[in-house]
This record gives sequence, structure tokens and C-alpha cells, in this order.
Amino acid sequence: MGNREDLLAGAKRCLIEKGYSRTTARDIAGASGVSLAGIGYHFKSKEALMNEALIEAMQEWGDDLAATLSADVEPDATPLERFEAAWDRVLESFARLRPLWVTQFELLGQIDHVPEVREQLVHGIKEARLGLAELFAGIEPGGDPERARLTGALYQAMLTGFLSQWLLDPDSALSGHEVVTALRLVTA
Repeated sequence: MGNREDLLAGAKRCLIEKGYSRTTARDIAGASGVSLAGIGYHFKSKEALMNEALIEAMQEWGDDLAATLSADVEPDATPLERFEAAWDRVLESFARLRPLWVTQFELLGQIDHVPEVREQLVHGIKEARLGLAELFAGIEPGGDPERARLTGALYQAMLTGFLSQWLLDPDSALSGHEVVTALRLVTA
């Protein structure tokens, strides 16, 4: 790897270890083994480097989550069985990727100050909704776009809400079976 790639890798490590706002240029230089001047040379600023590192980390997270959620989905499963199995895999990903989830929540509070990250998050939200609609509701790409948008947005809202609860108290996080039971209760 070259200095640019080393700086990105170091910045991603800092995102996980310290978060977005608490990472300094010195932290990145130390984690990457590249001089402070390298940040300016390759990225112009620490913020530009952090934003690029965050975008890469979010893409990696999205790929990991997509692989996790698509594993072992029974083709003949009912929507609720599909949901229950997928939800249990979502909970597993929460634990495995906790530092990135925390960083994303940290950034939500600062989103008005980092427009390039906001733009990436908006783009990611649209893609995530379609992926969640496909995973949880079985809506194929190119299917009914309004149904995909609505169901994807609902699943995304649920995911975000459950994630915030899980970050605060993982021991009380609902299992896939419990979420399905709750859905049955509120729709009865």
C-alpha cells in the first residue's frame, strides 16, 4: 500500500477506535505510519480524509450487512419467517459492527456541518431501503417501486429504532421471534 491507502486505513481504524469528531490528525498519522504532511498532500485536510474514510467504511459495512442478511434465506419462507431469520442476523451484525454503528449515530448529530457525508448518507438511505424491501418483503429489484420505497422505509425506520435501543441496552434487544410476535400483536 502507498501513503494514501495507509492514511485511509489509519483513518478507518481511528473512526472505529475514537469516532469521527474525537479523531485528530496526529491520531491518523500515528495509526497509518504516515507523516502529518501526508494528510495535506493526499487529502488537503483531515476532514476530507475522514469523510473519505467514513464513506469507504460505510460501503464496507453495507456490503457486510448485505452478505449477512442474504445468507441462508429460504426461498419458500413466509414473509414473517423471512423477517424473523433476517432480524436475528441483523442483531448479530450490530454486535460485530458496533463501532461503525456508534460512529454513524455520532455523525447524525453533526450532519449539518458535513454536507459531503450527508450527501453520501442520503444516497445510501435510498439504496438501503430497496435492499431492505428485497430482503424482508421479497420485493425484487425492478418490481413495484412505490411498494419497495414504502416497505423499505418502514424496515429502515424499524432498524434504526431498534439499533438505537440496542446501542443503549443490548441485553434487552428483541430477537427476531420477539419482533415478529410484536408485529402480530400490533396488527391483530
